[in-house]
Amino acid sequence: MLKKPLSTTELSISAISIGSMTWGQQNTEKEAHRQLDIAFDAGVNLIDTAEMYAFPASEKTQGLSEAYIGSWIKSQKSRKNIIVATKVSGRSDYFPYLRPHLHNGITRLDKESISQAVEKSLQRLNLDTIDLYQIHWPERNTNFFSSTTFNPHAEDNNPIPIEETLSALHDLKVQGKIRYAGLSNETPWGVQSFLSTAQKLGYDPIVSVQNPYSLISRSYDVGLAEISIRNSISLLAYSPLAGGALSGKYRNSIPKGSRQDLFPHAFIRYVGPHARKLIDLYVELALEHNLSPVQMALAWCMQQPHVSSAIISATTEEQLKESLGATSLTLSQELLDSIHNIFKENPFLIA
Repeated sequence: MLKKPLSTTELSISAISIGSMTWGQQNTEKEAHRQLDIAFDAGVNLIDTAEMYAFPASEKTQGLSEAYIGSWIKSQKSRKNIIVATKVSGRSDYFPYLRPHLHNGITRLDKESISQAVEKSLQRLNLDTIDLYQIHWPERNTNFFSSTTFNPHAEDNNPIPIEETLSALHDLKVQGKIRYAGLSNETPWGVQSFLSTAQKLGYDPIVSVQNPYSLISRSYDVGLAEISIRNSISLLAYSPLAGGALSGKYRNSIPKGSRQDLFPHAFIRYVGPHARKLIDLYVELALEHNLSPVQMALAWCMQQPHVSSAIISATTEEQLKESLGATSLTLSQELLDSIHNIFKENPFLIA
């Protein structure tokens, strides 16, 4: 499988990486291990997870995704070719069980919170060092998780300064508990602020951004793509299949047991009328070219210059294998032009 550099680091990451948010919710530990075996046999070397997974989040399933990865890592003869990325939760009052004794149960991005979070992730993952440690979402008031507008009048309520968050990440790197730091669900202002603040403080820069990016979710192209390329910041594209919607499986009905069936509010950003129209156009285009809509969507994502890896997530082995098959597909310029024309006629920059 094609490998691309993770920013300017010595790490090379697979063009497709495997996400874990269904493990512990829709997938058992045995199924998670089987998915990992299949993915790594196909050349994947990057696993992405988060302290709050499985998703949708609950106290009952929190930490299971990391724990399943940890038990799989423990079963391997060598960790040499395994790159692990996880995330610390941003500011929220939705997860009081994560750190109940800090900030009245509100997750924050101060030194003590990040220190506690990384220790628990290391334990669950059976690791001494996390390769890529990411801020899951910002501390400050901004727009992310499907919000496309910024409300300047919303109360920030004394956000933890970026300086303190970066200092916490720097300390963890010095201690050998993480190798590199990244961001997730960030804006152009946020990424540039982390870069400039790190430079001012003499810290290593963040190396990646994990944001939604797909044929129907292209807000990254406005502002962030330029920052990525000019600063060698890797985009780890999550939801490259728009929560499975770009497979076309939700066009006529919602299959029983699917994510949209089980968790209808979790992927609401991909089910509006404009999203459905675009999905129909892209699925029909793929079928006209005798391609799997899944593989066309993933191949397009991987061919974008600012994308280092597309993070896939599956609940079945068949879904996983179909997605992995996209790595052998290169879209022709004619097909890329057709995709561009659909986007030009239907601009849709959903977050």
